[in-house]
Amino acid sequence: MLEVDEIHSAYGKVRALFGVSLHVREKEMVALIGANGAGKSTTLRTIMGLVPPVSGQIRFMGKRVDSLPARAIVKMGISLCPEGRKLWPEMTVQENLELGAFSRQDREACRKDMERIFNYFPILRERQDQMAGSLSGGEQQMAAIGRALMSGPRLLMLDEPSLGLSPIFVEKMGQMIDQIHQGGTTVLLVEQNAFLALQMSNRTYVLEVGRVAVEGNSSDLMQNEHVRKAYLGRKVAETTVSER
Repeated sequence: MLEVDEIHSAYGKVRALFGVSLHVREKEMVALIGANGAGKSTTLRTIMGLVPPVSGQIRFMGKRVDSLPARAIVKMGISLCPEGRKLWPEMTVQENLELGAFSRQDREACRKDMERIFNYFPILRERQDQMAGSLSGGEQQMAAIGRALMSGPRLLMLDEPSLGLSPIFVEKMGQMIDQIHQGGTTVLLVEQNAFLALQMSNRTYVLEVGRVAVEGNSSDLMQNEHVRKAYLGRKVAETTVSER
């Protein structure tokens, strides 16, 4: 579905990605993990057309998209739920969701998608007339994911969906994302919570200083010595003890 080939990206004169390559198959959930500043969010922003690549190619469903503006990429079927949610705080939940479908003309399908999102996140149905800025952090994250889904994406990209959430809500958010994936949506997940990302995904890429350092099946990377030491650490130790 998605092919990223040797992408180099920069913010002005500051280079952020150094030849990143990855692919996502249809119906997969693929994770990107790495430390702060590794290039995870820049990778998603480059795919989305928000950061023009310096060189390299990006293909979606076999077509080049690396020179297209973000609005055209959305219409092709890619949607990004950004880090920090980026809701319009003084608009209602329903208005935020409706704005996610700004490029669509199929009103009846939009209505059905709105209902599907309310089924995924029942609290949003209760809060649909409430200002988005008054929601809790977890509720805002649900609204942000719902807004991304309203564009009707074939590929949903999620940037740090667990950021700032309580441990209990992180687990709940993981279950909701898994439900969306099981419903047929392909997912590319950026997540600093490496343990959560590896648990949820089919395959994982580890980014380090703008480069892919390790890649493979997520279950295999759980046992990878470098990944365990650098990104899992105490969490793996606690899990191992609890399993015993």
